[in-house]
Amino acid sequence: MTEFFYNLRTGQVEEGRQSQGPDLMGPYATREEAQQALATAEKRNESWDAEDAAWEGDSQA
Repeated sequence: MTEFFYNLRTGQVEEGRQSQGPDLMGPYATREEAQQALATAEKRNESWDAEDAAWEGDSQA
C-alpha cells in the first residue's frame, strides 16, 4: 500500500518516504489527506486547546 507524506520544507506531497523524517508529516493513506496535513493539524490543535482549557476550568474556552 502506498503511503503519502507532506514535506514541510517544500510544501509538496511525496509518494513514499523520499525525504528525511523531520521534514515530513504522515504517513497518510491518500494524496488528498497529505495535501490537507497542515489544516488537519491546525484543527486538531484547536480541538486539543479547547479540551485543555475545559479540563483546566478556563471559562474562556
